[in-house]
Amino acid sequence: MNRETVVTEALDLLDEVGLDTVSTRRLAKRLGVEQPSLYYHFRTKKDLLAAMAAAAMTPHATAPLPSPGDDWRAWFLENSRGFRRTLLMRRDGARLHAGSTPTGDLDRIRHKMAFLVASGVPEQDAQMAMLAAGRYTVGCVLEEQAEGVAGPAEDLPADVPAIDPEAAFEAGLALILDGLTQRSRRPPRP
Repeated sequence: MNRETVVTEALDLLDEVGLDTVSTRRLAKRLGVEQPSLYYHFRTKKDLLAAMAAAAMTPHATAPLPSPGDDWRAWFLENSRGFRRTLLMRRDGARLHAGSTPTGDLDRIRHKMAFLVASGVPEQDAQMAMLAAGRYTVGCVLEEQAEGVAGPAEDLPADVPAIDPEAAFEAGLALILDGLTQRSRRPPRP
């Protein structure tokens, strides 16, 4: 048993039972070991959850980085869409990710920020847009995954339209991008 095996099994357990039911006791039983042996690899459950969050983000964390000739608007949209797809790959993926610190991803984040700035987006606006888009995406996926657990909203009045999560996500993302585009056209602040 190694650290990677523990994380892989923990993510499989997450997919089966959900974040609220993942425990080191259940994980140890799944691995066929005593619970204290998990502490060799992870000192606390919080450490295990952080490793799970990092591993769950691998598809997004290994996506191609933007190149200087790329259209920053198209890249911004695809980056957010890829983040959403990655969060949706795991049961409770957004809850697992929420509050995690991307310490292993800092060089990629710096590259993305430098790309936006080099594309003409003011640095502070680029930072705030990336933060807003990331939090917006996590929030959308939190709602979408919660709806999947709760089932359809049968108590809603008949005149309340059903919400397509992907269409709603795209509409909000377009609003963020439109605002960022407007701000990037302004002359720099003195």
